[in-house]
Amino acid sequence: MFRLPCLILAGLLAFTTAQAQQFPLPQASPHAVVTHTLGLTDVTVDYHAPGVKSRKVWGQLVPYDQVWRAGANENTLITFSDSVRVGGKPVAAGTYSLYVQPSADHDWQLILNKVTTHWGSEGYDPKDDVLRVPVLPETTPARETLVYWFSDVRPGAGRLNLSWEEKTISVFIRTNVHAKVLAAMQQAVQKTPNDPQLLAQAADYLIQNQIEAELALRYINRAIELNDSYTNNWLKARLMAQKEDYLSAVESARRAIKLGDKDDNAFKSQLPNMKVALTQWQSKAY
Repeated sequence: MFRLPCLILAGLLAFTTAQAQQFPLPQASPHAVVTHTLGLTDVTVDYHAPGVKSRKVWGQLVPYDQVWRAGANENTLITFSDSVRVGGKPVAAGTYSLYVQPSADHDWQLILNKVTTHWGSEGYDPKDDVLRVPVLPETTPARETLVYWFSDVRPGAGRLNLSWEEKTISVFIRTNVHAKVLAAMQQAVQKTPNDPQLLAQAADYLIQNQIEAELALRYINRAIELNDSYTNNWLKARLMAQKEDYLSAVESARRAIKLGDKDDNAFKSQLPNMKVALTQWQSKAY
């Protein structure tokens, strides 16, 4: 009988074994990425999500009073596309390692560290921390797989949460969205200073967010000069009411109602609220 030499046979077996090891297998702690835009700033968390798998997590699998990678495998990373405030403290745009230090008897610590190439917490050095803020763990419904998620989202801000087993920690992230919008707004108005629609849009943003009242007044006055419409006069009325100049608010509101087209559905739907506001402003003006 023909027999393969031992060396050849061994080589074929090794080749076959190598081939068999190449098919993909699911990760025990799968990779996950969550991104949320807060205002105009993207906040991204890149992590691996372990499961509870019938283990006791807090105080055992994740020891108390030790820095934890806030996920599995390599570092959990958090990226901010612009500068932000995390837990009230300033953080520059960029990517950071995200760590958590849990505790049995006091607030936990959320940590951002500038070194992003470690394997989890191996090699972690507190001298490279750029941020430490206290976070309060809350008891929440059981969750098998660790997850990051956003809540309480509003223009320019939101809350980042980490939930696993029966605990959730969260931190509030605030962006400087108004400064970014204001810079773009002023640049756009400078480029096309006689566009009544652009001026009204700029004034509306400032009025809605109750910022830069004098700039809003300048924009809406110019918009009215270019287009004396009911919408522009109504914007001015709202602004003057914010400034507590109710006589001017009443004057602009009356003009807005006078200019409105009674056959315009948008105006007709808005008119009842305009009349209510006018009555309120009149009571304060006289």
